[in-house]
Amino acid sequence: MPKVEITIPEHLEMQIAQMIEQGEFVNREEAIEDLLAAGLRAYKTSGPIEEDEPGAFEDDGMMGHEDEYVF
Repeated sequence: MPKVEITIPEHLEMQIAQMIEQGEFVNREEAIEDLLAAGLRAYKTSGPIEEDEPGAFEDDGMMGHEDEYVF
């Protein structure tokens, strides 16, 4: 898997650390990977959709689950 180095604001690091402490993620790597993937899915589903694009209307919610939507 490719490695990526980023610099994020301290408040985001604190939020990630809090999610790990609360047990939402096992570690920072998992948290950042899952949060980045969720952000990319949300961006993809909220961006412009071409009518000719195959699969333009997906049945999954924004987080990849049928019954889970984020507004």
